[in-house]
Amino acid sequence: MDAIYDLGGMQGFGIVRMEPDEPVFHEPWQATAFALMVATQVVMRSHNADEYRHSIERMSPEHYLQAHYYERVLTGTTTLLVEKGFLDVRNLEARCGGEFPLANPVAANPMADREPQIQARFNVGDRVRVLPVSPAGHVRAPRFCRGHVGTVLHKTPKFSFPDTSAHGGERRKEHTYHVEFLARELWPGEGDANDFVVVDLWDSYLEAALP
Repeated sequence: MDAIYDLGGMQGFGIVRMEPDEPVFHEPWQATAFALMVATQVVMRSHNADEYRHSIERMSPEHYLQAHYYERVLTGTTTLLVEKGFLDVRNLEARCGGEFPLANPVAANPMADREPQIQARFNVGDRVRVLPVSPAGHVRAPRFCRGHVGTVLHKTPKFSFPDTSAHGGERRKEHTYHVEFLARELWPGEGDANDFVVVDLWDSYLEAALP
């Protein structure tokens, strides 16, 4: 989905300010939130990593921008536990003393329903174009490369297609590729002629580029 948490980042938010000697956790509750996230995914297996990522994407923009990293962790994990039936909203809000800010409901993603690409359609050296998709649901094709043409640098192992698994579908595996783009193809007028960007992309995100 295209929003402030786009995989490739968005312009206009300034530099990332680093805190010298920053601790892993500033407060005890943050460690608890992180432990809850790990326990629900690894031990309970209540959801997968792609569903978790998408739960954070589904936070309202206002909440997302105001929230600390571990508040996003807690919001995403709690949202999934409610949606999967492990938590009751009324009990949750009773224990919190008020409304708990859950993420928005899951939106449909047409990419999630595509038939998996069983065979690798591309080879090293092929020119490919990233589909200019802009689905409402989870997508792992960075916005900055959609619609642009690059060259397959490597064929890489099959991996679970995130658009499907993020929406609770079968964890199907697809071929992936390292696709190399000329930086000036992605950002016209920027960078050097010898600057390249390599992006990991699933087969379903690609089509053969026209000669």
